[in-house]
Amino acid sequence: METLAWIILGLPLLSAVTIHLGLKSSKNLSAYLATGSAFVTLVLALIILMPETENRALEWATIGDLKIEIGLQLDSFAKGMMIVVTGVGFLVHLFSLAYMKDDSAKERYFCGLSLFMFSMTGIVMAPNFLMMFMFWELVGLSSYLLIGHWYEKDSAADAAKKAFLTNRIGDFGFMIGILMLWGITGTFTFDGLSEFFDGAHPEVLVPSVTILSISILLIFMGAMGKSAQAPLHVWLPDAMEGPTPVSALIHAATMVAAGVFMMARLYTSIGVDTIGHLWGMNTIAWIGGITSLLAALMATQQDDIKKILAYSTLSQLGYMVMAVGLLDPEAGMFHLFTHAWFKALLFLGSGAVIYACHHEQNIWKMGGLQRKMPITFLTFGIGTLALCGFPFTAGFFSKEQILESAAHSKQWGLFAVAALVACLTTFYMLRLFFIAFLGKNRSDKANHAKEVGPLMFVPLVILAVLALLSGYQFLANNLSPLYNHEGFHVGAPFIASISALVIGGFLSWKLYFNAESDPLANNSLCKIFRNKFYIDELYAKIVGYAQDTVAAIVHFIDELVINGLIVGGFSRAAGGIGRIFGRLQSGNLQGYAALFGLGVILVIYLTVFVS
Repeated sequence: METLAWIILGLPLLSAVTIHLGLKSSKNLSAYLATGSAFVTLVLALIILMPETENRALEWATIGDLKIEIGLQLDSFAKGMMIVVTGVGFLVHLFSLAYMKDDSAKERYFCGLSLFMFSMTGIVMAPNFLMMFMFWELVGLSSYLLIGHWYEKDSAADAAKKAFLTNRIGDFGFMIGILMLWGITGTFTFDGLSEFFDGAHPEVLVPSVTILSISILLIFMGAMGKSAQAPLHVWLPDAMEGPTPVSALIHAATMVAAGVFMMARLYTSIGVDTIGHLWGMNTIAWIGGITSLLAALMATQQDDIKKILAYSTLSQLGYMVMAVGLLDPEAGMFHLFTHAWFKALLFLGSGAVIYACHHEQNIWKMGGLQRKMPITFLTFGIGTLALCGFPFTAGFFSKEQILESAAHSKQWGLFAVAALVACLTTFYMLRLFFIAFLGKNRSDKANHAKEVGPLMFVPLVILAVLALLSGYQFLANNLSPLYNHEGFHVGAPFIASISALVIGGFLSWKLYFNAESDPLANNSLCKIFRNKFYIDELYAKIVGYAQDTVAAIVHFIDELVINGLIVGGFSRAAGGIGRIFGRLQSGNLQGYAALFGLGVILVIYLTVFVS
C-alpha cells in the first residue's frame, strides 16, 4: 500500500513535467494526460482507503540534533482527506475538458492543475512539518500560476500577485512557529509530537507554556493565509480572476482547506487537553467567528455569481476555524469534508451558468435559467440547500455539529455568531438562486443560454449526490477524517439551525423572489457590505503610506548620507587634498629654489646633529 501512496504522490508530478517538457504543442493530449492521471490517483486513493498501513520514513539528513525524514503518513486522517482532494480534483479536470476546450494556453492550464494536485497530496500525506511546509509553498506557487492563468488581463495578474504576497505573510509566521515547536519538543514529526505530549502531563509543560502558545499562534498565521482568515482574507475574492474550475479547486478542496487541515493535524498531534491549558487559544475561535460573520455580510450584497460564492467560502472557512478553536477539530474537519463537495458543486455549477450565458457573471443579467438549464438548475439547487444547512443534506449535519461544539463549550457569543452566519448564508444563497435561475430572462445572453454538455453536467450530478449523502454515517464514517457525529437531537443547536434557515429563507423570498432590481441597493449599511467594509481601500492606504514613508527614508539616506556625506565627503576631501598639493605646484621658480634650500638645510641638520 505504501507503494501505491508514492504513486498517488508522484503521478500528478509526472503529468506536470511531461506536459511542460514534451506536450506543449499538443493541447488536447496534455488535457487527457492530466485528467487520466487525476482519475488514476482517485482510484488508488480509494484502494488504500480501507487497509491499515504502517508509516515508514527514511532519514534524509542530520544537522546536529535535527533529523530530516522523508516519508508518507497514511493514517485515516490522511486517507480521508485524500479522497476529498483526488475526488474533487478529478471532477474539476473532467469539467475543464469542456470549459477550457478553446483556451489558447490549455496545456499550461492542465500542467498547473497537475502541479496543484501534486502539491496538495503532498500536504495531506506529509508525516512531518518540514515536508508539509515544502509542499505548502508549492501549493502557493501553483495557485499563483492558476489564478494568473489569463495574465494578459491586469486584474488576473494583480490577483495572482496579491494571493502570493498575502500568503507569504502567513507563511513567515508558520515557519517561525514550527521552529519554535521543534525547540520545545525536538521533533518535527506528527507521531513524535503525539509521543512527546502523551508522555508529558500539563503541569510538566508549565515552563514552556508561553513559548508553546506563541508557537501555535504563529503556526496559525500560516493557516490564516492559506484559509483566508481575517485580516489575511483579502486575496481570496480576487482569486476569482482565474478560470472558474480553478476557483472550484482552490475554494473547495485544496488551497483553502490546507490551513484547516494543518491546524486539525496539529491539534490532534499535540492533544486538545494539552492545548486547552494554553493561553490565547480562544483567539483562534474568535478569528474564525469574526471572519465568518464579515464574509457573510459581504456576500449579501455582491452581484457577481463567483464573488458571492467566494465570500461564502470565506464564511464557511471561518466556521471550520471556529470549530478548531473550540477544541473540536473533528467538527471542523467534518464540515471541511461536506463543504468540499457542495462548494465544488456550486462553483462548477456557476461555471456552467457563466459558460452558457457567454461569460456573463452578473446575476442581475441572468434569470429564467431553470427552463434553459434544467440539470444545472436542479444540481445547483441541491448545492444551495446543502450550503444553507437544509435538514438531511450534508451541510445540515456538519453545521449542527459546530453549533453543538459552541454550546458544549459554553461559548454563547460564538454560538450566536454561528447562528447569525447560518441565517445570512440562507439569505444570500437563496438571493442568488432566485435572481439567477427564477423569474424571466433579463438579458439576451440569458435568453440564448442552453444546457451544457455531458462533460460538464456529469460532474455536477456526482457532486450533487455527494452533497446530499456525504453527511450520513454510512458514507462519512469511511471517507471523512475524524468523523464522530452520532446524529442529531432536538436542542439549542437544532433549534438555532432551523430558525436560521426559516428566517433567512423568508427574508430572501420577501425581498428577491421575482425582483427586477435590488431593493437594498441604496441602503447605507448595505453599501458598506457591498464595498467589503472598505478593508481593501484601507490596506491600499496603509501600503501606500508605508511605501511613501520607506521612499522618503531611502531618499534621505541616498541624498544626505550616501550622496552628501559619503560620496560628497570623499569628493570634497579629495578636492581639499588636491588643492594643498596644487599649492606646492605653483610654477614659481623662486618658490621652488627656496623650498630646495630649506630641504638641503634640513638634510644637513639631520645628518650632522641628529646622527
